Amino acid sequence: MSWNPFARGKREERPVVAPVSREEVDGRAGALQRALTLGGAALPADDVAVARKLLARVAERSRLGGDHTVVALAGATGSGKSSLFNLLVGEPVSRIGARRPTTSRASAAIWGESVPGELLDWLDISARHQVHPSMPRYAELDGLVLLDLPDFDSRVREHRAEADRVLEMCDLFVWVTDPQKYADAVLHEQYVRQLAVAKATSVVVLNQVDRLTPEAAQSCLADLTRLLEEDGLTDAVVLPTSTIATGGGELLIDALADLVQSKNASDRRLAGDLRHQAQRLNSHVGSVRPQRVTGSNDELVSALADSAGVNVALDAVERDYRVEAARRTGWPFTRWTQNLKAKPLSRLGLDTQAEANLSRADRRIALGKSSLPPASPAARAAVDLATRRLGERASDGMPAPWADEVRAAATPRDGSMADALDQAVMRTPLRGRFPAWWGVASVLQWIFAAVALAGAVWLLVLFGFSMMQIHVGVPTLGGDWLPIPLVMLVVGLLLGFLLALLARSLARAGAARARDDARERLYAAITEVAQERIVAPVAAVVTRHDDTAKALAQASE
Repeated sequence: MSWNPFARGKREERPVVAPVSREEVDGRAGALQRALTLGGAALPADDVAVARKLLARVAERSRLGGDHTVVALAGATGSGKSSLFNLLVGEPVSRIGARRPTTSRASAAIWGESVPGELLDWLDISARHQVHPSMPRYAELDGLVLLDLPDFDSRVREHRAEADRVLEMCDLFVWVTDPQKYADAVLHEQYVRQLAVAKATSVVVLNQVDRLTPEAAQSCLADLTRLLEEDGLTDAVVLPTSTIATGGGELLIDALADLVQSKNASDRRLAGDLRHQAQRLNSHVGSVRPQRVTGSNDELVSALADSAGVNVALDAVERDYRVEAARRTGWPFTRWTQNLKAKPLSRLGLDTQAEANLSRADRRIALGKSSLPPASPAARAAVDLATRRLGERASDGMPAPWADEVRAAATPRDGSMADALDQAVMRTPLRGRFPAWWGVASVLQWIFAAVALAGAVWLLVLFGFSMMQIHVGVPTLGGDWLPIPLVMLVVGLLLGFLLALLARSLARAGAARARDDARERLYAAITEVAQERIVAPVAAVVTRHDDTAKALAQASE
């Protein structure tokens, strides 16, 4: 039996539209919209504009519903596309040019009682023909909107633009080619390969097979299938058609009937376009890596502490402790001299603490600005190095726009960092509670001073009596050579001096502890500034990048 190119094959050989739910389309659209919102300026403006246009088309096509399936009949000049359109419609609706294409605007043929006027208005199709119900297999094609497009390889720019416009909006494609042009570069490079990436539903027909021998027809169909697979269109159905031979359009009608009855082509097209656009944007985000900005930031905190003059403040804390200890535990006869010295913390403006419940602005007004020296060039360079390392670690593997945002977040240039560090130092309590031994030592010093003073006064009185040649008995110790007033004076002065030496030694150790405590509090305050002004902004960019990448992955999966 001779080979019949139009023999109807098994049903499983016909195109089957993979089911795509409305929820999937909405999910992809929502994920892509979220990615565009989060990505902002880090995503290329041209791709974002295309994606937003796609989202608008998805919303509009979804609103119009899926009761009708819009099929575009597209082909090159001379492929017999318009003749095939007329064969399917059953009437000479599309004009056929003998020497050049005459189709300049898309026209539509509608199967079914209802005319989808709003859908055709959205498609901007003014030429509309309703297929007569007497046409064969009319019921199977109910809901089909078949569009006859201008030739996509037309020399007229307007014709090509019209074809491209409608192809962008239709639900699925029927590519019409012929034995002479089925390998045409325009078809494969500009259309088929692009649509293969988007996984758009396509039927490819080799028209005019009546001009070929059975062997040549089989060879052309096999070669066309191979070319389509090389283009990535592995699920397209390749069919032979003829507008002359008997039954030359039956296989195509079978395929269209299956596609129309599935009522899923529009959702599949939209889901495919959303996936394709999300995949294009995927190249503009990096991989999601956990803990990009977690872990120790000791280098950054240490550099910021040096920049803020923490070591100067700690030296002042240590000296202030020792000065205060000397003022409270030194000799009562000399401690007054400590009041003549400027207090180290007061000199730097660090002796005032604002209430904790004040707002930041109120604290700033209350505290003012410290007198700490400005950061040295070396300290500023250390901060720059630490922030740069933080930015590089956080942006590792990110595309350039995202990495630039991370580095910008890690290195604020508005001059607020120095002020924030100064305020952090000022609002940190640098004086701890006075130790109890200060009070004990102060009482003992006053007792020793009182004993020495009593001995001195006693001796003066005795000296006065002796000047007046009045003999007064003086109590003694150890015989007659050690008067008690002299013992009181010497012992009081000696014990006060020894206690002062002991207090100075204890104050030195206490000052070291006070320095350590203040250092811990200051570093905690600096860490808070680093977290608020540097780490948190960097983490925000990283989180936005990761959320964008996750949204694009959801839209493109």
